[in-house]
Amino acid sequence: MERLTISLDADLARDFDRVIAEKGYGNRSEALRDLIRAFLERSRQADESSPDCVANLSYVFNHHQRDLAERLTALGHRHHDLALATLHTHLDHEHCLESAMLRGPTAAVRAYAESLMAETGVRHGMLNLIAVEAREDRHSHGYVPRGLGHGHLHLKPKT
Repeated sequence: MERLTISLDADLARDFDRVIAEKGYGNRSEALRDLIRAFLERSRQADESSPDCVANLSYVFNHHQRDLAERLTALGHRHHDLALATLHTHLDHEHCLESAMLRGPTAAVRAYAESLMAETGVRHGMLNLIAVEAREDRHSHGYVPRGLGHGHLHLKPKT
């Protein structure tokens, strides 16, 4: 573990201490580590140095909007390779909230999210994208006859 020393003016330090206490951090170091992770993630996404990601795409839409539910379903089927799971919640008699868990190439995930959020009738779209290192691994869990182990993807967050 490396030790860093920083200097802050009194007002900034006081405001920072107030916010980290409100957020429930035990100390400044934990809060600074989270801020640095977020800063590094934004930097990676800005320069597109992370080819793979996991993501949560959340959006609200009016299911009475003409053909919108069908358009969203068709768009999802065209990008089925990115989808892990979707949660659908009814907010009222007209509006639904969906949250889609995605994984895959960062550019493809971003393009899918942007095209979905651009659909007429979709409101409040938000993509939370996390860079990962993807690695295929071939091993078995529990008893599997010799030679029949399965391969699957391991996704390790970059920070």
